[in-house]
Order: sequence, then structure tokens, then C-alpha cells
Amino acid sequence: MNLRQDIRTLDIKTLEEKLAQAGEPKFRARQIHEWLWKKSARSFSEMTNLSKPLREKLEGTFFLHPVSENIVQKSKDGTVKLGMRLHDNRLIEGVMIPDEDRSTACVSSQVGCSLACTFCATGFLKRERNLDAGEIYDQVVLLNKYAIEHNGKPLTNIVYMGMGEPLLNYDNVMQSIRYITSPDGLNMAQKRITVSTSGIAKGIKRLTDEGMKFNLALSLHAATNEKRDKIMDINRSNTLEDVIEALNYFYNKTGNKVTFEYILFDKFNDSLEDAEHLISLYHQVPAFINIIEYNNVEGVELKKAKRETRDAFVAYLKKRNVQVAVRRSRGKDIDAACGQLANKNG
Repeated sequence: MNLRQDIRTLDIKTLEEKLAQAGEPKFRARQIHEWLWKKSARSFSEMTNLSKPLREKLEGTFFLHPVSENIVQKSKDGTVKLGMRLHDNRLIEGVMIPDEDRSTACVSSQVGCSLACTFCATGFLKRERNLDAGEIYDQVVLLNKYAIEHNGKPLTNIVYMGMGEPLLNYDNVMQSIRYITSPDGLNMAQKRITVSTSGIAKGIKRLTDEGMKFNLALSLHAATNEKRDKIMDINRSNTLEDVIEALNYFYNKTGNKVTFEYILFDKFNDSLEDAEHLISLYHQVPAFINIIEYNNVEGVELKKAKRETRDAFVAYLKKRNVQVAVRRSRGKDIDAACGQLANKNG
């Protein structure tokens, strides 16, 4: 029976204790931790400041399950979609989105998704399991390589907007953020990280109480409970009233405005009456609004709003002094845009 442990699930204190039991000095734990989270080592053999006997001892006691590259696709607009294989042969996808002054990694938090939002390709996949903190961290490391290669600069931003609902994998998502932002890890600023949620009110309050200060985005997409219920089943257990209360709790403790993500669907949520409902929500919590162009998904009845309708909708919001921007879709030709991640190329 294999009793080896995943070394990336251990904190320094626990690792110190295990090394001491094996007759090793405690300071080795700090060296190993640095290899894992600062230098992103993918094997014990890379830990060259450790003796060969210690590396062999680690190999016999622990294991490392790094995420590996599976399929790489590059869009005409420079976006890179990276299909990645996990140690149990499951597949996930992440995206590197280049821009003039930034490189953004869009990472996944689950294999598949349990929420089944009617407009999202990932929603057609069943949720197979949560990703652990190391698997989320590895996505950032791998996508950073493509940011440097294809955009000439390392990652500047990370968005948890890939496959899965981050706040339904709460502990692993928060631990991954700690590894990414810690001076003992990748040392990125929390203000460079955005977590997008479909609206898990308890999770929003919990992360606020735990002092997390990253940016928070709400996948809104409809501004009334009646319409949101039709496309996002999560709204039945987390109503807009519940979510707005939680978002205000977050804002009052962190001072960070929330982003409302709002996909415009043709003849569903794109009327000026819908805009009025959106304005009403906007005035209930300090927020920005991102209007997102829908990327049509095979088998989905909802379709992209017409351009002139979108322009009228945005103009109406601006006339009412709403802070709003249109988010340009990237990577549509390789199914890498918002709502399109579905492991088609596995």
C-alpha cells in the first residue's frame, strides 16, 4: 500500500515535524517550501541544494503531482488557450490573454462545474472534482511561460474565471491565492487578482471575514430574480437580495468596488427596461459594470445581442452616470472566450 503524501498539501510546520522525525534539521522545510512555491519545482530532483540522499528520502515519503501541458492553441488575436492534464488524467483549460500593458491568466478552479448555467459550455460538463491549491497554482506558472513567450512580459493579472465556481472550492482557491501572493511564493499583489463568483453569499462573507482583499466580480447576467432564475439555477438558493447584502459586507470591510459581469443576450436581457433594473442594482452596492459580448455556444438557445442593441444599452447606462465598459471577447476562434471552455480537444 502506498502511504506517500502529497507534499504540497503540507504547511511548513507539519513538514518540519516530518523532517525531524526522519532525522533532518528543521531548516530543510524552509528550503523545500521555497522550491515548491517560489521556484515552482516540478520534481524533487530539481531541488539541487538538498543532498541526494535527502532527495531520495523525499521521493520515498512524498509525491508531487504537477499539472502538465496537453494541447496549446493560439488565437489570431494572440490569446493562448492551454489544455492541461491532471495526475488522474482529467483535463482542464486555462487562458492567457495578452494586452499592450498586461498579460492576464484565466484559471480554472474545478474539473467541470456543478452550476449548469444555461448559457455556459462548461455548464454542460458534470463537476468531476475540485482542483487542489497546487493544481490552481500550476496553471498560473504554466500560463506565465506563455505570457513571456507570446506577450513579452510576465503575468500582471490573474482572474479566477475559468471552469468551475471558485467559491464552491473555497479552501483550495483561497490557499492557491496565498501561495500566489505570498513573498514566499510568487509574490503577486492581491489587487492583481480577481475572483469571479456566480453569487455564493456565504462564501463572499467568509472571504471577507478572513481578510482577503482581492477583487471580486459577480457573474450577474440578469438584474431581476425572475430572469436570473431562468438562466442561473444558483439564484434560487442565493437570491439577488442575499448576494447584494454579501457584496456590501465585502465592500464595507475592504473598500474594494465589485464588478458586475453582464452578458447581453438577444431579446432576453438587452432592453432599456433591463437596463433600468441593472441601474437599480448598481445603486445598491458600489460597483463597475462590464458588458460582455456573448460567445454563441452550440446547443444553447440564447444568442448574442445585436451590436446596435448593445450600443444603445451601454449609451443608456452612461447617460445615467453608470461606470460601464464593454469587455472585448478574446480567443473566440479557439473557443477560449467567456463561457466557451469545455475540454473539446481532450
